[in-house]
Amino acid sequence: MVNQNDSFIREVNDELRSDQMKLIWQRFGIVLLVIAALIVFGTIGKVGYEYWRDSRSSGSGDAFLAALNLARENKPEEAAAALSKLEQDGFGAYPVLARMRAATVQAENGDAAGAIAAFAAIGKDTSIPAAVRNAARLRAAYLMVDTADYAAVSAEVEEIAVPGNAMRHSAREVLGLVAYRTGDFAKARDWFQQIADDAETPRNIANRARMILDLITASGKAPKAGA
Repeated sequence: MVNQNDSFIREVNDELRSDQMKLIWQRFGIVLLVIAALIVFGTIGKVGYEYWRDSRSSGSGDAFLAALNLARENKPEEAAAALSKLEQDGFGAYPVLARMRAATVQAENGDAAGAIAAFAAIGKDTSIPAAVRNAARLRAAYLMVDTADYAAVSAEVEEIAVPGNAMRHSAREVLGLVAYRTGDFAKARDWFQQIADDAETPRNIANRARMILDLITASGKAPKAGA
């Protein structure tokens, strides 16, 4: 008798669940189908986008390496054309890398003025991450150090020669070098002293700074502050 009652109760519960499912499906069936479809298409879209992104990134990477090889093979015109195409059609960070490398190719082939202009333009492009802009401005400043006046170099990099900026050491060095070249030994000494006093200065830059400080001191043209 107990087994019959248990069996009856299970059948009633099963029937109730079946009726509940029918009611749920009648009320929400379309919504459930739409949700399921969105999940399926969302998954397909995500997978498709990742495939498209990876394919484009891989293609741009291959094109960038091909351009670098052309530059190494001393084919500047072909390299410049490949880099220019990558600037226009590349994916992700590759257009910016192509701009930087194209400016380097110009410098390597004796077009210092063109390279300076290209690096300076990158440094002013606010759509590019700040770290890349600062690196471009430093490249421009280093190319200018042998020919430009102090004001021109300062306009490129003095604002990044400040405490806390990761590129301050190189910015201070280039400012010190152009000051030294143009005969402003007091200003040169100040910049190289900042380099020497900064505990985070890379060793190679610090060593160069101390060497030039010794030269300035030996020349007697810029006595130490307070002297």
